[in-house]
Amino acid sequence: MAQPNSLTTPPPGADTQIVPGHTEHTEAHTGAFPPFETSGFLAQIVWLALAFGLLYYLMDKVALPRLRGILHNRAERLRADLDQAQAMKSQADAAGVAYETSLRDAQNKARDIAQATRNDLNAEAEAKRKALEAELNTKLAASEATIRARTEVAMGNVRTIAGETASAIVERLTGQVPDQASLNRALDATAH
Repeated sequence: MAQPNSLTTPPPGADTQIVPGHTEHTEAHTGAFPPFETSGFLAQIVWLALAFGLLYYLMDKVALPRLRGILHNRAERLRADLDQAQAMKSQADAAGVAYETSLRDAQNKARDIAQATRNDLNAEAEAKRKALEAELNTKLAASEATIRARTEVAMGNVRTIAGETASAIVERLTGQVPDQASLNRALDATAH
C-alpha cells in the first residue's frame, strides 16, 4: 500500500469537503516513468523527428534568414560608418594640411610685408637723413662763410683799433703823433 503524502493528504480530523464528481485515487501507480516506457518509444521518436523537422524548417526558412538579414544590414551599416569615418578623417587631415599650409603662407606673406615695410621705412628715413644732412651742410657752409666774412671785417677793425691804440700810446709816450706811413709799416710788420 502506498504511503499517504503529508502535503496532499489532510490530517485526521480536519474539516474537509468532498468535491462532487471527484473520486479518490486509491490505487497505486505501477510501471516506469512514462518517457522511459519502451512501449511508446516509436511514437516518441516519430514525434521527436516531426518536431525537430518542423523546428529545423522554421529556423531555416524564417528565423535564420531574418538573423542573416539583420547581421548583413548591421555589417553593411558598420562598413558604411567605417568608410564614412575614414572619409571624414581624410577630409580632416586634408583640412589640417591646408590649414597648416595657409598658415605658413600667411606667416611668410606677413614676414615679407613686414620686411618690405621695414625696408621702405629705412629708405625713407635714409632719404630724410640725407636731405637733412645736405640742408645742414648748406647751412653750415653759409654759417662758415658768414663767420669768415665777419672775422675779416673784425680783423679789419682790429687793424684800425691796433693802429689807433699804437698811435695813442706813441703820442702819450713821446708827446707827438706818429705819421700814418710809419704806423702802417709797423702794423704790417706785426701782422706777418
